[in-house]
Amino acid sequence: MRRSGSSGLPCSLSIVVPILLLLVSGKALAGGIHARRNGHERTRSLPGVFPQTIPAHEYSEDSAGISETLNTAAPTDTSRNAFFQSIGTNGRACVSCHEPRSAWTVSTASIQKRFAESNGTDPIFRVNDGATCDTDDVSTPQARREAYKLLLQQGLIRIALTIPSSRDFEITAVSDPYGCTDLTSSTVSFYRRPLPSANLKFLGCPSGNPPSNCGLSVMWDGREPSLRSQATNATLGHAQGNSAPTDAQLDQIVNFETGIFDAQIFDQEAGRLDKHGATGGPDNLSTQEFYIGINDVLSPGFTDDVFTLYGAWANQSGDDDARARAAIARGEALFNTRQFTITGVNGLNLFSFDPLGAAPFTGGCVTCHDSPNVGNHSKKLPIDIGVPDAVTPVLNIAALPVFTVACTETTGPLAGVVFNVTDLGRAAITGKCADVGKFKGPILHGLAARAPYFNNGSAATLDDVVNFYDQRFSIGFTDQEKADLVAFLKTL
Repeated sequence: MRRSGSSGLPCSLSIVVPILLLLVSGKALAGGIHARRNGHERTRSLPGVFPQTIPAHEYSEDSAGISETLNTAAPTDTSRNAFFQSIGTNGRACVSCHEPRSAWTVSTASIQKRFAESNGTDPIFRVNDGATCDTDDVSTPQARREAYKLLLQQGLIRIALTIPSSRDFEITAVSDPYGCTDLTSSTVSFYRRPLPSANLKFLGCPSGNPPSNCGLSVMWDGREPSLRSQATNATLGHAQGNSAPTDAQLDQIVNFETGIFDAQIFDQEAGRLDKHGATGGPDNLSTQEFYIGINDVLSPGFTDDVFTLYGAWANQSGDDDARARAAIARGEALFNTRQFTITGVNGLNLFSFDPLGAAPFTGGCVTCHDSPNVGNHSKKLPIDIGVPDAVTPVLNIAALPVFTVACTETTGPLAGVVFNVTDLGRAAITGKCADVGKFKGPILHGLAARAPYFNNGSAATLDDVVNFYDQRFSIGFTDQEKADLVAFLKTL
């Protein structure tokens, strides 16, 4: 703040190499994971990397092992489903930014591979939002590499928004190396990671027609009320469509998105994540009970026993696999129970009007990640933990613009408050200075497949994520505790 005062193997091939390696090492993945080489599942390279048919179980290699997608409406013919079809004008489909092999978003490893394979012409590379500005030169491969550097290095898409004319703040200064913010028209450019389009059951989005609003935020800043609205505006904006998708196309997109669950299923060190009493993987995730407010930290009945996947692995000893399983169980326990002092979180306890007032309190990871075995917040709670700050520990924000935002109220808690942030967050939608820097908390699954992390891609690894929290809240994790937490997060 702020205040004055993967390997990138195609999905249909990604399982071949790891299974051979696992067989050689004696860690064969049990449960029927097979390399699919039939002609009807040959991989296509554009507009995203995906098989022609999405079966009930789709597997992808990542840096930590193997992730799995459970497709509850399988098989899905990608040649007939609008999620996989270009229905705009620039060649993009939903799958262009929501790849199976990256846990249904994009990873920098995947993006860099796609750039190399296409010389920067893959449909994800479009100046309207893939470049640092829509005026960037993309006439040569070198120019394209420069124009798309935030996408290549941090997995960021440009989001251009017009901030509300009725607002209680002003942007008094902008340090923008890309010149893509125009304060005369109140148009600002932010750079954000695409959120995964899997595990959307846990956003509380009703299915069917007429479309209904979701219980939780669909986008980082909550600007879309429903998945249908999001799909419509993504087609018109990201895909530069001339018209909105038809109802039939929206049905295909939303039904596919809400029917897929993605999670890690195999860990290189610990083996299967749904064996020996553990309940990891997407099959178990798909049956997880959820409703809005199921374990809200601000409501009676909250329990910090949020993740219960690996309790059976506690205190294991013996071979390397058993020790790896014990480390994961320790990491889960730390996530649930480690207490520390939480201070200055906008939306939680920074201002007197925040839910917990303007005072420090004792909490933990589960204070902001309270949905059982999912990890997002079970009620809407946009907050700023410091990720968008212009000066922040550990995180890489050097390539991002910085906005100086002054609250214009002359009395009350916001009088004289100034924020210095890389992104206005929810304030760009609501026009409220109290919302500067606030974002939703994401679902914590598929993490190993979709680096980098946070809304601005500022944490390159899960180690960076843990180190950020450790420094931001002066937690004092030991090196062993950090390693255990990372081991746990890689299994989600």
